[in-house]
Amino acid sequence: MEQLRRSPLYAQQQALGARFVPFAGWEMPVQYQGVAAEHEAARQRAGLFDVSHMGELWIEGPDAITQANLLITGDLAAKANGSALYTLCCNAEGGILDDLIVYRISDERVLIVCNAANYTKIRDHVAQHVGGASQLVDRTADTALLAIQGPKAVEVVCQVLQAPNLQTSARFSIQEVHFAGHSVWAARTGYSGEDGFELAIHNAAAPALWDALLHEGATVGLEPIGLGARDTLRLEAALRLYGNDMDEQTNPYEAGLGRTVKLSKSAFIGQDALRRLKAAGPTRRLVGFEMIGRGIARAGYPILDAQGSSIGQVTSGAPALALDKRVGLGYVPTAASQVGTPIQIEIRGKAVEAVICSTPFYRRSE
Repeated sequence: MEQLRRSPLYAQQQALGARFVPFAGWEMPVQYQGVAAEHEAARQRAGLFDVSHMGELWIEGPDAITQANLLITGDLAAKANGSALYTLCCNAEGGILDDLIVYRISDERVLIVCNAANYTKIRDHVAQHVGGASQLVDRTADTALLAIQGPKAVEVVCQVLQAPNLQTSARFSIQEVHFAGHSVWAARTGYSGEDGFELAIHNAAAPALWDALLHEGATVGLEPIGLGARDTLRLEAALRLYGNDMDEQTNPYEAGLGRTVKLSKSAFIGQDALRRLKAAGPTRRLVGFEMIGRGIARAGYPILDAQGSSIGQVTSGAPALALDKRVGLGYVPTAASQVGTPIQIEIRGKAVEAVICSTPFYRRSE
């Protein structure tokens, strides 16, 4: 039986009454007070997430930018130091190995944050291609990652870290600050559709930072958030989940992520295949849909056309709690992917009406 890993925040979460589940080799909190209440807290006030299961891989050395650029579809060379980039890592055939946030710390330091389920695969992929004047430094085992998201999140982080300059930091930026004598990499990024930060800190200081954020956040109604609400929040924002909405058999253009591919940049893995795929155009597309009839779409449910013929499959589905709707994502043929197209979702043998709609389902007010 696999021995599940535990976050350095496990004891804090246990004391808060978290319910734990296995997730990507980790024992992680799925909820505290309930998915609906946690979802509402993140949308209306602030939510605190433990995402320490993510991988943290550093490329360090004089050609770190060039080495990183070989591995990703985006162009890190076009970014300034202190910038973050949402991008993809593809195989030679253009299939998606993982979606990543890559941070250009300096000319000689790059941080790659990958999904927990893909950590070993991406670590080995990076190790295979990074060498020469630069090296891979894997700090996953000693790094905790906390995300704080919501309308009040920035206010709380600025107070706890005593770093008022974070208030005006740009979206998709990163800077080093300090907490209790420890370095904190504070990135204006997240996976919820809300504003906020992701904070990387050494395991030893993570419990104190977690406690400080909870204590300060109590004044604005911050709540700890589990994996359950993290999933409903990201789905409302139509953020893809690797393993559901994309995998190695999916290319960026059919997943609606063609914007992340910079074909004109220097050579990168999968570039030739992606040129061909773009020129041919996708035969299927990931679409958003809203349920009209009663029922909740779940991953794996068949998508039917208006006549009842199977045309695709749901990849993600859940109630959109902030919108009082039931929504989902799934793949359908390109010819049937236009917004407004009526479809049906087969739920336990019954065809339930739905309609393809634009995404994201939820967009925060600025």
